Amino acid sequence: MSVSPTDHPSAPAPDQEATTDDINLARTSGPIVVITGASSGIGCATALAFAREGASVVLAARGADGLARVAGACRRAGGQALAVPTDVTEPDQVQALAERTLEAFGRIDVWINNVGVGAVGRFEEVPLEAHKRVIEANLLGHIYGCHAVLPHFRQRGRGVIINMISIGAWAPAPYAAAYAASKFGLRGFSESLRAELADLPRVSVCEVYPTFVDTPGVGHGANYSGKHLRPPPPMVDPREVAQALVKLAHHPRPSTLLGSVAWPVRLAHTVAPDLSAGMTRRLMDAGFRRAEPQPHSAGNLFEPSMGHAIDGGYRRSSMNPDTARILKLGALAIAGIALLRSL
Repeated sequence: MSVSPTDHPSAPAPDQEATTDDINLARTSGPIVVITGASSGIGCATALAFAREGASVVLAARGADGLARVAGACRRAGGQALAVPTDVTEPDQVQALAERTLEAFGRIDVWINNVGVGAVGRFEEVPLEAHKRVIEANLLGHIYGCHAVLPHFRQRGRGVIINMISIGAWAPAPYAAAYAASKFGLRGFSESLRAELADLPRVSVCEVYPTFVDTPGVGHGANYSGKHLRPPPPMVDPREVAQALVKLAHHPRPSTLLGSVAWPVRLAHTVAPDLSAGMTRRLMDAGFRRAEPQPHSAGNLFEPSMGHAIDGGYRRSSMNPDTARILKLGALAIAGIALLRSL
């Protein structure tokens, strides 16, 4: 399921938010899908992918203007769309998101917790309020979403929760300690919740672990490193992630890894966590030395992102395919070295 460039311009034309009266429930035969973090990147790509299947998507993010643009693009793609401005760090707002969806559509089939933020820099140089905000958005935001929708799923006896996590839930992230804490915690929360719901076989909790995805997220995030940041290759197309989420909605599975280096990174951490973390730190230090200076910024931690594109544009300016292949082989080599060191 590909989305053509005309379906996801970086700034789609504004569209009015649909009201309950605007939604023709008689035509709501497709799934009802709630997506948080839907105004750009993976969330926007996922909303469009579901809309092209005829789904009704409920879009949540902090910025009303960005949501309205994505909602308009989803309607033009063939789906129904409802924009509900929501800050997932506020549990009352997340509960209101679930209630508004039920008011409009009468049910929820899929709930995708997709919000993710980060703060890069030496731990003690990143303000405590930034660390706190990362935990609130990445971990508590997902918990609030599950808490809001699970009573409905339990009552219906069916439903799919998809928690967007990261390969960072399996590997330490030097200079992004709060981000790693939130992702490791989210993995534990998701696995625990799935075990708790084992008596409800038609209620699924799915975890998605992509490697770096080419979205605006790195540029939108908080940066206290003093350096210009760019994600390392090879990067995943956000539309590939969106397709994986659509597939999970139809065929849930506990865990999905995306990206060619995902399994080597997970293996390296499993068999020799200190060695793999040390190698990651040296790679990041080398990147910082080459990077251009950049002022400190809180990014989108406390304010909505201004851009609403799907792509970050990093793949277009990234290194050539041969170099990317070398990096993939390097990840496999790290995993092999880690395994040998553990014996």
